Amino acid sequence: MAVTQHQLGQYPLAERVIVHLSDTHLLSRHRPLYGTIDTDRLVSRVLEQVERSGLRPDAIVVTGDIADRGEADAYRRIRDLVEATAKQLGSQLIWVMGNHDARGAFRTELLREPASAEPVDRVVDIRGLRIVSLDTSVPGYHHGELGETQLDWLAGVLRVPAPHGTLLALHHPPIPTPLSLMSILELQKQERLAEVVRGSDIRAILGGHLHYATTGLFAGIPVSVAAATCYTMDVSAPVRELTGVVGGQSFNLVHVYDDQIVHSVVPVGEFDVATHFDATFLARLELLNADDRLNAFSKQER
Repeated sequence: MAVTQHQLGQYPLAERVIVHLSDTHLLSRHRPLYGTIDTDRLVSRVLEQVERSGLRPDAIVVTGDIADRGEADAYRRIRDLVEATAKQLGSQLIWVMGNHDARGAFRTELLREPASAEPVDRVVDIRGLRIVSLDTSVPGYHHGELGETQLDWLAGVLRVPAPHGTLLALHHPPIPTPLSLMSILELQKQERLAEVVRGSDIRAILGGHLHYATTGLFAGIPVSVAAATCYTMDVSAPVRELTGVVGGQSFNLVHVYDDQIVHSVVPVGEFDVATHFDATFLARLELLNADDRLNAFSKQER
């Protein structure tokens, strides 16, 4: 059941809301990743939190490494999980290829298309907001690349601006990382992508791959990376080490406004409640004018 929202501050409500998750890394036969991580349960937890929120996202975007080894059974399981939530919420579902994914099974199991070794590049329209998914994977390798044919295709898509702009979704984010080993696995020849996207109507780039949430700027465009749902990289580990930990998993909510886009990191899991204002309290505030709301909720009581 959708939750009714009202404008209470200076900004109007977001015109579109997108759920952005990444790096689910499912294995076949529901095997735990590294023998300890229940990846299926973590994806289910993300979906439960989205459903609990009462939001009705316009789209759910999964930016790659959906299956850890490209196994058909892993794709079918996550497809069934996420499709059920997308259908219930009325959300468009957008799958993006990652370096752990296999194009053949990705196409047959997630997209229900004939198998093909060609890059999986797509355009989806969300009520005038264009979402372009770009396949940065290199079969047999973990770093990312984009072929000239893909870049020409992207340039052609961007030649005509979308009514509400474009979001570019890819796996390998075109921003620096403080993790030295991960920098070896970055998107190669980023200057060519910059030539194509600079000055276009792309309003944000959504990425994954790094296994920690981060933001940056590429060719003048904000970049937002969603941390993995399976495990995360410890960015505070010793600088010459690469350490993945079972903790810190999260997904992002992307709120698209007329003049800006806001990316929010949402931790995955159940946590102790420190403070709580319920819907009844909010409903009382909604009945007040702006000044009375400030007095009722903003004024400090010593």
